Amino acid sequence: MNFESHSMTLKIWDHSTMDHTLEAAIAHVSTKANAPRDRVRVTRSGPNVFTVSLSGDAAPGSLA
Repeated sequence: MNFESHSMTLKIWDHSTMDHTLEAAIAHVSTKANAPRDRVRVTRSGPNVFTVSLSGDAAPGSLA
Protein backbone atom coordinates (compact mmCIF):
# COMPACT_ATOMS: atom_id res chain seq x y z
CA MET A 1 0.00 0.00 0.00
CA ASN A 2 1.39 3.40 -0.97
CA PHE A 3 0.21 6.72 0.46
CA GLU A 4 0.54 10.08 -1.23
CA SER A 5 -1.04 13.41 -0.28
CA HIS A 6 -4.72 12.52 -0.62
CA SER A 7 -4.50 9.19 -2.39
CA MET A 8 -3.43 5.62 -1.83
CA THR A 9 -2.62 2.68 -4.05
CA LEU A 10 -3.67 -0.79 -2.93
CA LYS A 11 -2.93 -4.26 -4.26
CA ILE A 12 -5.83 -6.49 -3.23
CA TRP A 13 -5.10 -10.20 -3.58
CA ASP A 14 -8.20 -11.60 -1.87
CA HIS A 15 -11.20 -10.80 -4.06
CA SER A 16 -13.61 -11.69 -1.25
CA THR A 17 -12.35 -8.67 0.73
CA MET A 18 -12.25 -6.23 -2.18
CA ASP A 19 -15.49 -4.34 -1.37
CA HIS A 20 -14.64 -3.98 2.32
CA THR A 21 -11.05 -2.94 1.60
CA LEU A 22 -12.06 -0.32 -0.97
CA GLU A 23 -14.80 1.08 1.31
CA ALA A 24 -12.25 1.43 4.14
CA ALA A 25 -9.78 3.14 1.79
CA ILE A 26 -12.47 5.55 0.56
CA ALA A 27 -13.34 6.43 4.17
CA HIS A 28 -9.65 6.94 5.02
CA VAL A 29 -8.94 9.26 2.06
CA SER A 30 -12.17 11.19 2.67
CA THR A 31 -11.32 11.72 6.34
CA LYS A 32 -7.67 12.57 5.73
CA ALA A 33 -8.59 15.10 3.03
CA ASN A 34 -11.55 16.46 5.03
CA ALA A 35 -13.68 15.97 1.92
CA PRO A 36 -17.06 14.32 1.30
CA ARG A 37 -16.95 10.66 0.25
CA ASP A 38 -18.56 11.49 -3.11
CA ARG A 39 -15.35 13.34 -4.09
CA VAL A 40 -13.29 10.17 -3.67
CA ARG A 41 -12.72 8.04 -6.77
CA VAL A 42 -11.40 4.51 -7.25
CA THR A 43 -9.37 3.78 -10.37
CA ARG A 44 -8.16 0.35 -11.39
CA SER A 45 -4.52 0.88 -12.23
CA GLY A 46 -3.40 -2.69 -12.87
CA PRO A 47 -4.17 -6.32 -12.07
CA ASN A 48 -5.56 -6.30 -8.53
CA VAL A 49 -4.22 -2.73 -8.11
CA PHE A 50 -6.51 0.19 -7.27
CA THR A 51 -5.80 3.87 -6.67
CA VAL A 52 -8.13 5.71 -4.30
CA SER A 53 -7.91 9.52 -4.61
CA LEU A 54 -9.86 12.77 -4.56
CA SER A 55 -11.78 13.40 -7.77
CA GLY A 56 -9.54 16.37 -8.62
CA ASP A 57 -6.53 14.00 -8.49
CA ALA A 58 -8.20 10.97 -10.11
CA ALA A 59 -7.24 9.68 -13.52
CA PRO A 60 -9.81 9.19 -16.29
CA GLY A 61 -11.57 5.85 -16.19
CA SER A 62 -12.42 5.92 -12.50
CA LEU A 63 -14.73 3.21 -11.21
CA ALA A 64 -16.52 5.05 -8.41
